[in-house]
Amino acid sequence: MDFYQKLPNDVLIAFYNEINKNIEKGILTKQMYYELGLIFSVMSRRGISLRKPIDFDDVIDQDTMENFIA
Repeated sequence: MDFYQKLPNDVLIAFYNEINKNIEKGILTKQMYYELGLIFSVMSRRGISLRKPIDFDDVIDQDTMENFIA
């Protein structure tokens, strides 16, 4: 997560948009969802909210995500 914390907001949002486009196109991996989770975590700490994919909570186990972020 250190990597994302060092990035400015506009770059984080660009990463989010690119990953989200791939998910919408069906070009996705579970790892992409975890990357989105890391981005959401950093952005929420900065007071910025982004829309999660509709199936985000179905794909990502929240306990695993918390361990992934820690």
